[in-house]
Amino acid sequence: MKKLCSILFLILFSVVTFAQNVHIETFKSVELSGELNSERTLKIYVPESYKQDSTRVYPLAIVLDAEYLFDVYVANSKLFALKDKAPEQIVVGIYQNQKNERKTDCEVSLNSMLTQSSSKFYKFIKNELINHIEDNYRISPFKTIVGNTITANFSNYFLVEQNPIFNAYININPSYAQDIGDLFRGKIPSLDSNTYYYLNSGDYNSEKKDKDIETVYYTLKNFENGNFKYKYDKFDHSTKISSIGQAISGALAHIFEMYSSISKEEFDNEVADLSPAEAIEYLEKKYVEIQYSFGANLRIRQRDIFAIESIILDKEEGDYLEEFGKMINRLYPESPIGDYYIGQYHETGNNLKKALKYYKNGYAKISGDDPNADGYFQNVERVLAKQKTLRGGDYVDPEDEIEDEIGSEEEGDTGEGE
Repeated sequence: MKKLCSILFLILFSVVTFAQNVHIETFKSVELSGELNSERTLKIYVPESYKQDSTRVYPLAIVLDAEYLFDVYVANSKLFALKDKAPEQIVVGIYQNQKNERKTDCEVSLNSMLTQSSSKFYKFIKNELINHIEDNYRISPFKTIVGNTITANFSNYFLVEQNPIFNAYININPSYAQDIGDLFRGKIPSLDSNTYYYLNSGDYNSEKKDKDIETVYYTLKNFENGNFKYKYDKFDHSTKISSIGQAISGALAHIFEMYSSISKEEFDNEVADLSPAEAIEYLEKKYVEIQYSFGANLRIRQRDIFAIESIILDKEEGDYLEEFGKMINRLYPESPIGDYYIGQYHETGNNLKKALKYYKNGYAKISGDDPNADGYFQNVERVLAKQKTLRGGDYVDPEDEIEDEIGSEEEGDTGEGE
């Protein structure tokens, strides 16, 4: 009984926490005045961390069909952020099924162009909603739009405009306009910044719709533009409802792949053949782009540092070990790893005095109860043994050497600038 009560409490706590970060807002639109519903209901999710750092900015996701897509998208975005696979996002959902607005919001003409009513909805998002959100929330440059069936098709008209305002497009089971492929051919080859595109289908769709989606997929495959990054998922043996969650998670994995740690595929395709200098530069550029695009001021993850370790060690005879160590010391000054690599660099070059200095610096950062302490101390012992050989056999106690070094630092000899 106690266990059941605990589970119910956790569920209730999660629901309450979610509710605290979501609010409903009524937006009065000028663009939608006339025959369309000009009062639109917005559902807005703001991450808990938003209140904790007044300088941090967040990617924005605009979710159409908010009545049923919003909660699914927010749940997936929270999970991806929790697992460090995507940045936290501000999510804004637009209700479209209160007065049957959905069809007029997203309808297209026989020549696959927006109609008068859908053009108004387009202008509402571009000219009013985005500005409203940017005026009231801290938004990063990265923006995503999410739609399902006809709302997915509608989202593509933002992609084919002269200056697209969205960086990522999630098309869930899109009901494509007849000539959408021609619109893509007129725009995608000229995209000059990273654009992420996702589409999916499955055998739950009609044969005609599935074929239409696949035709668009083959159109996308023919574009040779490195800035356009697409992904197509086929969910056979699924359902229209379950495919929504599958598509959103697949889309987030695709769109925010750059944000994630270096995967095996990324390493094999982008990193493995780089020189040490190029590998370090790749890592630094990756995190600069993460910060610019997503507003996430991340330190380079330690697992990404270790991902390029083999390149630094195995290529060019370890000449970049010192630069590698300095980079780690800038990022993780509390860690002994950077000092270890710099010490290894100097030991390899037979500069034993400097090698000993950096090994000692690293050892001083390790607590006595750390299980790695003894192993790290062997670096100090090894260099002292080499020095002993050079000195003609005089024994020097490594513990005394460390105390002497500490004493010299207390007197002001820190060795900075060496």
